Amino acid sequence: MHNLPITLYRTAQVRELDRIAIQEQGIPGFELMSRAGYEVFQWFRNKWPDTKSVAVFCGAGNNAGDGYIVARLALEAGLKVCVYSLSEPTNLKGDALTACQSYIEAKGTVIPFQGEEIIDADVIVDALLGTGLDRPVTGLYALAIQVINTSAAHIVAVDNPSGLNADTGNVMGCSVKAQCTVTFIALKQGLFTGQAADYCGEISYASLGVPDAIFQAVPPSALRVVKTPLLRRDRCSHKGNYGHVLIVGGDLGYSGAARLAGEAALRVGAGLVSIATRAEHAGLMNLNRPELMCHGISNAGQLAVLLEKASVIVIGPGLGQSDWAQELFMATLKAQKPVIIDADGLNLLARSPTTNPDWILTPHPGEAARLLSCSTAEIQQDRFASALAIQARYDGIALLKGAGTLIASENEVAVSTTGNPGMASGGMGDVLSGVIAALRAQGLSLKNAAQQGVYRHGEAADMAAEKDGERGLLASDLMPYLRSGL
Repeated sequence: MHNLPITLYRTAQVRELDRIAIQEQGIPGFELMSRAGYEVFQWFRNKWPDTKSVAVFCGAGNNAGDGYIVARLALEAGLKVCVYSLSEPTNLKGDALTACQSYIEAKGTVIPFQGEEIIDADVIVDALLGTGLDRPVTGLYALAIQVINTSAAHIVAVDNPSGLNADTGNVMGCSVKAQCTVTFIALKQGLFTGQAADYCGEISYASLGVPDAIFQAVPPSALRVVKTPLLRRDRCSHKGNYGHVLIVGGDLGYSGAARLAGEAALRVGAGLVSIATRAEHAGLMNLNRPELMCHGISNAGQLAVLLEKASVIVIGPGLGQSDWAQELFMATLKAQKPVIIDADGLNLLARSPTTNPDWILTPHPGEAARLLSCSTAEIQQDRFASALAIQARYDGIALLKGAGTLIASENEVAVSTTGNPGMASGGMGDVLSGVIAALRAQGLSLKNAAQQGVYRHGEAADMAAEKDGERGLLASDLMPYLRSGL
């Protein structure tokens, strides 16, 4: 995804960009449609050069028009082509009708889709439904999606996989599972979060030659996080220049979470890392990582000394919700230091909501639901709206973890696309908290620490998975890659 734009848009915004290109910049709509079809055709010809036959599934709108352009180009290139139509071609309008007629005039074949076809093609082009889908897919369209997904052919989606909500990344009943999505004019935000990762495949972007000037009229709805280099360290620097991270957590039986957060903070470059934890295991926690300074803490009074020395605090990993946890949590919030809140820290916050401009909240969807007093399903229904709602209610920076983690600040939502399914294991969130805290301790702003922390955490997991695979990936496996990714 390194070559993609960083700006993301909602579907209504892309329609406005399309309107500006046509009405104000004078680019004919059929010209844009022709460019779109050409981009899809060129993409699968380059990706699968041995392709001999193509099946194009066309619906009723402009997405179908793009499909008819692809079909005509494939026919002219000598490929065997068949279009399966879910809408009577004569019912098409405007540019889509023109595209259909140009394909038929080239002696192309159109077969009304009945639902019983056996698709014999090397490549299937999904041009069923565009980005404007606002209800679940049913009936013949759902059956067509099932036929496409059960085919042995390669699948490329035109602009957006049919059935996937381009604003939220949610599947609307069912969706085409593409190996590639070629998307046009602007990137749709829903292609980068939620369920989209399982349906879009590789994302390819085509601007269709629209001038950059049109984007000045429509501000993006979100941004993609890209990696930015950390400042080079001065030769004469010392540990005091790079912050003191304090991890508060590790109730009885949960010492590993605080330990993971602490080592992650060290690996990303914090000058000092202390852990405030239960006295019962404080003396054991740093046996194989002596650089961690571990303190047995029984009450808020003992914690006060450590809070005073800290420059950034992480509270929540393995914290629990006992009286001990609640006492330390309240003391931490009163410290007036930058705070990263995770795990049970978030659950305690949900009990007594308050605001703070100087914290980062890092919930997964279940914790986010508790923060907003709703269901996990409601959180996932629109992850962008959920992240913004958490930020609006609690201030500071709000993450919403998952495939395509979102980072919401007061004026912006960013999406990180690093990471993989191997991260679905215990301790990954604890590592993330330590990474973010270390970056904040080294001088990054709250927003940049959150964005770069999420990106680098996922990047480390990707490097670890590339070496040994995703399944069985442990949170501690990320440690060497966190450092090498700096």
